[in-house]
Amino acid sequence: MGAQCCKSESEINQFEEERKPKSKSSLIVSVIEENEIIKKKKKLKKKLKKKRTKAAVKLQAWWRGTLVRRTLLHAALRVWIIQCWWRLTLWKILEKKRRKALVEFSNKERAVVKIQSLIRMWRIHWRYCQVLSAIYIIQGHWKYHNCQSCSLLRGHCVITTTHLQFHIEIIDH
Repeated sequence: MGAQCCKSESEINQFEEERKPKSKSSLIVSVIEENEIIKKKKKLKKKLKKKRTKAAVKLQAWWRGTLVRRTLLHAALRVWIIQCWWRLTLWKILEKKRRKALVEFSNKERAVVKIQSLIRMWRIHWRYCQVLSAIYIIQGHWKYHNCQSCSLLRGHCVITTTHLQFHIEIIDH
């Protein structure tokens, strides 16, 4: 752009030197030509001014575009940072929910197992108490009977979670 501007100015100077009058008779002609030269100079200056204005407008447009692109890039980076933060926040919230659900499930499971264990223990204890009561009754009757017949009583008891088994033998001497 700058080279074109200088070239236009050098063209103007060269044009002026070519048009300078050589003699006095041609003075009138040269005045007319000088008016033409002035008109041409004005035209050339207008063209030069238009070129400079056009170049300035292009430069300003380029700079504004650069600023807009830079602003958009910064905005996009900020949006990206916010999105990353939000995704991390959502992931943490989801992880907390998962942990809470796991803890609740573990607590419920533990409670169910504990209740089942207590119920089994109660059932076994109840059966054991039944067996003891039966044994006490048998022993009481046997002691009474033993004194009269002098026999021996052998017994074997098996207690499982669901059944109670007795094996009793009476051995006479």
